[in-house]
Amino acid sequence: MSLSIGIVGLPNVGKSTLFEALTKKQVDKSNYPFCTIEPNVGVVAVSDERVDKLAALTKSVKKIYAMVEFVDIAGLVEGANKGEGLGNQFLARIREVDAVLYVLRGFLNEKIITVRNEINPLKEKEILDTELALKDLDMIEKRMVGLEKEIRARKKEAIKEKEILTKAKVLLEQGKILAEQSFNNEEKEILKNYQFLTLKPRLYVLNSTRKEINREVLEIFEKNNWLFLIIDILEEFGSSGFNPEERLALGLVPDSALDVLIKKSYELLGLITFFTTGADETRAWTLKKGMTAPQAGGAIHSDFEKKFIKAEVINWQTLSEAGPPRLGEAGGFSQAKEKGLLRIEGKEYIIQDGDVIVIKHGV
Repeated sequence: MSLSIGIVGLPNVGKSTLFEALTKKQVDKSNYPFCTIEPNVGVVAVSDERVDKLAALTKSVKKIYAMVEFVDIAGLVEGANKGEGLGNQFLARIREVDAVLYVLRGFLNEKIITVRNEINPLKEKEILDTELALKDLDMIEKRMVGLEKEIRARKKEAIKEKEILTKAKVLLEQGKILAEQSFNNEEKEILKNYQFLTLKPRLYVLNSTRKEINREVLEIFEKNNWLFLIIDILEEFGSSGFNPEERLALGLVPDSALDVLIKKSYELLGLITFFTTGADETRAWTLKKGMTAPQAGGAIHSDFEKKFIKAEVINWQTLSEAGPPRLGEAGGFSQAKEKGLLRIEGKEYIIQDGDVIVIKHGV
């Protein structure tokens, strides 16, 4: 499954620098507002030692990692919901992504132009939230008008839809973000049809060093359980080309903040990774948490879900530790089978993060 994350923020807060650090693509990072007009799009492999170890175990020719698409969207300003700046284009692009990554300025460099007269990550978040909420309110109001005819005809579906939209409208008018509110399954089904901007999961990046961020700001983020990372984007940009061994040699931690960001993005969307491995390739597959073995088969090939019979399943680490390969053979499955470690699972089995699976299907 594809995963797309939109990088948003006010102009000149570090969005494009973060995008380039993540994707290794050269983009315009000019020091003036709205230097990003058409969104930059880049695909990033999710670093995963499990792929490396499984590929070594089964002597795979190829390694294929899970992928994330990042979209660097034009900077937003107050009034975007009414078309200010590049507002309408900005908001339309957000509607297309699965999750939103807020970049909030915390660094104090006076040489970098700001569209505001203060460095205040909380105010920037408030501006972004407000503009997204106002756009959602506009959509709700337009839909309400369209529902009136159906409601007069006493259509039950329209009456229920209006009830749910009214609930969302009240929450937005109270300054609340839909993604942080509780909805039952019926409400979720109705709301997801609209791709509301404030309903998308979000992750916050405070672009600064820890020393630059006010402790009170951090306490507010922590108190509200807002998922955030503090990243010195410029520093990460400078070290983004180093592998874990090189980072260690330079006195850095093996996993860059960018690796952590990508993994947090996976968690944010409730995604897990399962694997297939063999002589041809070892591949990481992305799946929604809670999905079944047939659905995992469908991620590999549509026929695997339709004609699913059973799945052979083993945790990647259990497979790795099953025993050393025999002379001239790849390790893994033979040893696991001999030790009774390979499980046979049916249609009801819920795939777990780290599962290695082999799908058995009909013809």
